[in-house]
Amino acid sequence: MITTSALEFRAAMPGGGRLIGLDLGTKTIGTALCDAGWSFASPATLIKRRKFSQDKAALVELMTAQHVVGVVLGLPLNLDGTESPRSQSTRAFARNIADLGPVLLWDERWSTVAVERVMIEQDMSRAKRAERIDNLAAAHILQAAIDALVRD
Repeated sequence: MITTSALEFRAAMPGGGRLIGLDLGTKTIGTALCDAGWSFASPATLIKRRKFSQDKAALVELMTAQHVVGVVLGLPLNLDGTESPRSQSTRAFARNIADLGPVLLWDERWSTVAVERVMIEQDMSRAKRAERIDNLAAAHILQAAIDALVRD
């Protein structure tokens, strides 16, 4: 199941369980995990993009080890809310991982900007920001989604 509705996604997992958040880039996939009670999201492993089959195998390994029951995938929209070529690529990725569990496509506008702003405020070097931004963006996306899941 692939949805943009937090209610449909939550209904697909009536018992809750751990979720994984993904920030899909062209060179990396940022990942984050949340607890089974959907309280907090934390950055996890950065996956270097290779062939899709290798990317999926890395996701399966992480999801199995962490007992993940659902995926929150950042959906890159234009600022006006319309879809872009990257949105279509993300939707294709979602279709290709839908067999791993329910997938929630979550609006990721401003996630990278928000995370980068915090890192700059913390006086983090460019090199450290580049190294951490994808996983932190995934955590930001996942946290926003789980906040909606428990609120609605």
